Amino acid sequence: MKVITIVGARPQFVKAATVSRAFRAFPVVEEKIVHTGQHFDANMSEVFFEEMEIPQPHYNLEINSLSHGAMTGRMLEQIEKVLQTEQPGAVMVYGDTNSTLAGALAARKLQIPVFHVEAGLRSFNLTMPEEINRILTDRISSVLFCPSVSAVQNLEREGFAQFPCVILNSGDVMEDAAYFYAAKAEAHATVLQTLQLVQQDYILCTFHREENTNNPVALAAIVTALNALARQMPVVVPLHPRTQKLLATHQLTLHATIIPPVGYFDMLSLLQHARMVLTDSGGLQKEAFFFNKFCLTLRAETEWTELVNHGYNFLTGANADLIQQTFTEVLERPFPARQNFYGGGQAAQRIAQYIAELA
Repeated sequence: MKVITIVGARPQFVKAATVSRAFRAFPVVEEKIVHTGQHFDANMSEVFFEEMEIPQPHYNLEINSLSHGAMTGRMLEQIEKVLQTEQPGAVMVYGDTNSTLAGALAARKLQIPVFHVEAGLRSFNLTMPEEINRILTDRISSVLFCPSVSAVQNLEREGFAQFPCVILNSGDVMEDAAYFYAAKAEAHATVLQTLQLVQQDYILCTFHREENTNNPVALAAIVTALNALARQMPVVVPLHPRTQKLLATHQLTLHATIIPPVGYFDMLSLLQHARMVLTDSGGLQKEAFFFNKFCLTLRAETEWTELVNHGYNFLTGANADLIQQTFTEVLERPFPARQNFYGGGQAAQRIAQYIAELA
């Protein structure tokens, strides 16, 4: 079976790396990778392919820096051409980006089965572009690889048992990646030495979602909270170029160690040695859990509800007072015993084996 894998954003590179590696054990599967170009900066794209030994994309569509509609439309047009040329047996998409939706739509309109990795997640917030992308992608997918029991339950509540699709709790490929690359990160990452960071004595923070960055009030509240926390402990912020521009536009000064987006190894190293994580990223919420770090989520809701329900993750939204209060409350708290929500690092193997058996 020929499988076309669609990726475009840095979390997708991480996820695809695990499944691409698992495919090597199954010669019956031929994979070709299409990079839409959604993340094109070297630190957000090229370094991931190099570090994680992902096969170089067979196609790079170089589509980026457009509005949601224009970007998705352009991707849909170009992916359709690739699929007509390649005639694959299936198209695999990851997560919830514009690349995900465009790949799924292009495949489905050509009657090519869609495999969705990280299916069934819901924030129940339709103001998020990611929520729209994941709901629509799930609905037109043939095989839904869910990362957790709660993701399966979301699909069941939405009536997916009545749809012509297969729902599988494969586990989360992000857990596979975190465990597989942790040792490599320790051996190769240099970011702690470069920044002269003391282990367990800094906060790692990322924020990029439009609900925070496009809202000047929310953006200012996050900056206020981080500046307050920085008076207690160093705050390290790998900052998306777009977010950096918005801070300048709104004349907001962030008193933190601001660095460009880093490769996966450096990010894993920063994460493993941080005292706590603050983020609006879905992926980093889980990675914090994988490495026994409390996470303050700068959103009002999360797709990873099991982490909140069991006291690993705390929803603060863009509320400066609540961020500071929650940080103080959990700073000295022991991390609870970690439960196995996400498959124990075998998700990619399960996915690859299932697809190989279809071939």
